[in-house]
Amino acid sequence: MKAYKISVSDTKKVLQELNCDKGGISILSKKMKLHTLYLKNVHVGAANILKQDALSIGADLAVPTGVITAKEKYVDGILIGTTKHFELLSRKELAQPFGLKDIAKSLKGYVKQNDYKTRIMGVLNANEDSFFSGSRFDDKQASFRIETMIEDGANIIDIGAVSSRPGSMPVSEDEELQRVKSIVDTVYENKYFDKVDFSIDSYAPKVIEYVLDRGFKIVNDITGLANDEVCKVSAKYNASVVIMHMQNDPTNMQNNPEYENVILDLDEYFSNQILKAKSFGIEDIILDVGIGFGKTLEHNLTLLKNMEHFKHFGYEVLIGASRKSMIDKITPCAVKDRLPGTLAIHLESIKNGASIVRCHDVKEHYQAIKVQEAINSVN
Repeated sequence: MKAYKISVSDTKKVLQELNCDKGGISILSKKMKLHTLYLKNVHVGAANILKQDALSIGADLAVPTGVITAKEKYVDGILIGTTKHFELLSRKELAQPFGLKDIAKSLKGYVKQNDYKTRIMGVLNANEDSFFSGSRFDDKQASFRIETMIEDGANIIDIGAVSSRPGSMPVSEDEELQRVKSIVDTVYENKYFDKVDFSIDSYAPKVIEYVLDRGFKIVNDITGLANDEVCKVSAKYNASVVIMHMQNDPTNMQNNPEYENVILDLDEYFSNQILKAKSFGIEDIILDVGIGFGKTLEHNLTLLKNMEHFKHFGYEVLIGASRKSMIDKITPCAVKDRLPGTLAIHLESIKNGASIVRCHDVKEHYQAIKVQEAINSVN
């Protein structure tokens, strides 16, 4: 007999190739992925109950010393188990006290696997203030740039007319519409929306309504639906909406951003904004943690490493770190030299749960993602 360790990205596929019984594939696949869930401020009574229940099924809960004697009333813990373990605990804890019922209700969401195909969102900026000059273009270049992006492998093209780089200033709705109008008309007249989806990077209701009326399908709102009018017009056209997190606004967002816990703070924000979106009738939601929008380097790295957490909402997660300054903070370089760092961040983000990649370099991302997918297809 010989044995070797394998890395499995698609558990069901490898079990099918092993010719396992069809009924057993679902059961076995749930036992093949390990999850670690950090629990904050758990009542010590809940911690003791959960510890014993976890151990009884082969899972475990890491807790501080002194929990068994209730040294502290509230503690943190790390729940460790497979998908199957979490499903069992999600039922087992429903009847337990000390807040375990709430934990039970959330457990399934943390192991739920929605299979989203990776999509590339190419960036085109119809302004002269974008931090990356390679993404800027004027009306005369519109058709050429759009067709090139489609040929290079873009699934979505995101067009914006207002810079959101740190320190940038807003412009009027009329000015923004004037900048983007002829480009949007070019998209409409050439029916480019039959080839790829178009997104508008805007939070101006007048601009959003104009583009949605001309074939655009996605509203990429860096303010995360702060404006009720954006919610109304998005719902009117049944548009997909990207809810992005940003602390403060572009004029001051990088002035010493602080969080009590960046993961939990963003989780609460998304919970509230998702409820708001649904209250207006918006159902197709995409989440964006807003890399570089009111975050330090440490905040950005924490979000990238733990991006899978935000999948528990059940929506697609977008990553947009293309050529951003966090790369320069890790290894000093000019904007034009940040493509390698961008690819590293985006490929890791896909691995950690992101399915939409917003980038300036479509062709390079298409190749990198295809290679990554080829590697992951082998079991």
